[in-house]
Amino acid sequence: MDNMFLLMVIALAALAVADLVVGVSNDAVNFLNSAIGSKAISFKTIMVVASVGIACGAIFSSGLMEVARKGIFNPGEFYFNEIMFIFMAVMITDILLLDFFNTLGMPTSTTVSIVFNLLGASVAMGVIKILANNGGITDVLNYINTEKAFQIIMGILLSVVVAFTIGALVQWLARILLSYDYEKKAKWTGALFGGIALSAITYFILLKGINGTPYAQTSFGFLGDLTITAFMERHVGAVALANFGLWSLISYVLILFTRTNIYKLIIGVGTFALALAFAGNDLVNFIGVPIAGWQSYQAWVASGVPATEFSMGVLSNKVPTPTLLLFLSGIVMVATLWLSKKARYVADTEINLAREGEANERFQPNYLSRSLVRLSIAASQNFNSLLPAPWKRKMDKRFVRPQLSVPKEKAQQMPAFDMVRAAVNLTVAGILISVATSYKLPLSTTYVTFMVAMGTSLADRAWGAESAVYRVAGVLNVIGGWFGTAITAFVAAGLVLALIHVGKGVAIALLLLAAILLLARNYIAYNKKARELKAEDSLNKAESSSIQGVIEESAGNIARVIKRSSKLYSNSVDGLAKQDLGLLKKNKKGVVKLSKEIDELRDHIFYFIKNLDDASVGASNFYINILGDLQDMAQSLEYIAKISHKHVNNNHKKLKYNQIKELKEVDEKLQAILNNTQSAFEERSFEKIGHNLKTKEDLYLLVQEKIKKQVQRTRTEESSPKNTTLYFSLLLETKDLMKATMSLLELYYDQYDERVAPARVPEANTMD
Repeated sequence: MDNMFLLMVIALAALAVADLVVGVSNDAVNFLNSAIGSKAISFKTIMVVASVGIACGAIFSSGLMEVARKGIFNPGEFYFNEIMFIFMAVMITDILLLDFFNTLGMPTSTTVSIVFNLLGASVAMGVIKILANNGGITDVLNYINTEKAFQIIMGILLSVVVAFTIGALVQWLARILLSYDYEKKAKWTGALFGGIALSAITYFILLKGINGTPYAQTSFGFLGDLTITAFMERHVGAVALANFGLWSLISYVLILFTRTNIYKLIIGVGTFALALAFAGNDLVNFIGVPIAGWQSYQAWVASGVPATEFSMGVLSNKVPTPTLLLFLSGIVMVATLWLSKKARYVADTEINLAREGEANERFQPNYLSRSLVRLSIAASQNFNSLLPAPWKRKMDKRFVRPQLSVPKEKAQQMPAFDMVRAAVNLTVAGILISVATSYKLPLSTTYVTFMVAMGTSLADRAWGAESAVYRVAGVLNVIGGWFGTAITAFVAAGLVLALIHVGKGVAIALLLLAAILLLARNYIAYNKKARELKAEDSLNKAESSSIQGVIEESAGNIARVIKRSSKLYSNSVDGLAKQDLGLLKKNKKGVVKLSKEIDELRDHIFYFIKNLDDASVGASNFYINILGDLQDMAQSLEYIAKISHKHVNNNHKKLKYNQIKELKEVDEKLQAILNNTQSAFEERSFEKIGHNLKTKEDLYLLVQEKIKKQVQRTRTEESSPKNTTLYFSLLLETKDLMKATMSLLELYYDQYDERVAPARVPEANTMD
């Protein structure tokens, strides 16, 4: 038994490292997004600044481990073996939950995760003890630190509303003061903004940093025998005013004499501050439980009392965390920040939700998002009707953005928002976390930073009519994920605790193995998804401004669509022949993916037409017709994949041998035509395109022949209406697929005739 607890401590140490990795991957959005989104400073500089902030914050975290000891449960009510079971359940559940959200690219709260994991496991253990002692269900409250737990939960929930509201208000005021021409404003405006922002961030750094150092509880005579923290909290007004005056003066000097971009400075300092706060505030979420487990083990070994009788009241005492452990944790966090691809995937979610103008919308609108947008529009119109017209005109001018004519693809490479909004995000988040810290109020840094960013986006009119429903749907999805985190963590930790209590060491070993397998599976699935996004057969949006460029780019897209169409059609036929439901299901997803990519090309038409030069406006009609034919091809494939999957999934009769044989003949003929078509477009050869156009009648005649045979079978021997319907549908949709393919060939051949035929020479038979 003694060895089992030692192994559990070792396992907790390994889980701590894993939790640091998945935790940083999730929480990197808290301090990276404003700097990355604004592109104020280089990515490498951002990472260096954030790394230094994380290292400092980790080292100054010593006094923040109490939530894992006594913040949620009453340790004196549990014995050592019970506490160790709770800690194991919490860590296993926490890692799997955070990794799941990282894989989805959804930012969640590590604070909420650890709090509700501790709460769920503690309640489950309390219930087990109550049942063993024939107690009442209300006795479970004796095991939980209800006052502290309620304070933590309410602080987290309130931070959502407060952060969003204050972020929106401050951003609105900042934009009214600075507009989008902030770099052309008088120097005093930049100095004023810099004074406010830098003084707030500096106060935040001092408050968060000093709290974790040995000097936090040291009194100094020149401060009236007060500690630094106590002095700052008692004289908030004086400290803030002096800080503001100093930084305003420094900002003015920097702007006047060194031409420093004060907004870049704010973003750099703010990134450091939030990285420091993240490490200092959230490190407990990753290593607090393992350290508490290790210290519990030390206390138990020293006591000599059996594990089932040693009360864990020792955890109620404040025990400092060794600096070496904090330093090692900081190294792991910094390494994860640089190496984790998931951290950047999670960051993309928030940046795209806050982006000005068009973005790659990940979330689909729903009833609630549409209703909220309608209500917001109505409320805005009612509010505007109360304002005098001159006021409205003046305010609207402050929100007019500089117009840049860039293609949509290049727009994604532009800053998601300007430096004013990035500075406001960092400043407001820092102030809110500082205030909460000074009043000993717990909160989630993820909730604060995310909701501030969403509030500033709304106030900055980044969510226009074209994007509002998508952005609101995204925010609702993220917030829903937060509540899902709480519920899932509570229930899952309780279930895992119950399994550990029953199975002891065997259950722990199996659960650890399952956790490793799930983490590996998620890692493989994520890498597969990332590879799919970069697949060589993915479609590219047209960016050319000339007819020749459109022909060249579209030919590449058509070759890729033909290649994928050939495979998708064959998979449908093979899946029906083998009754392979797995292949048909996978094929159905592949068709949906192709259709979605073609839809994205259609969504890009506006930017394509805007980007054309005056001499090539005719290319728009050519490109639109191409997209129409591609969409027709995708619709035919989608229908074929859908009915094939439905037939096998519903366990209908298998197609007869002759039907399968005839479908294979059609497939072989179609493959030959599609392969030749793909080759023609890859080589940009009009000679091959012309040859393929001459072969279309062969396939039409073959399909017509198969239709006649099926009509004859239906009248004489066919007895399955489902088979007949499926077979006819496949053949007719194959004809439609070929019509769309041949239409593409004719479009290109006609375009070539219009441009080249008058001056054609014998060698001129390619698109080059």
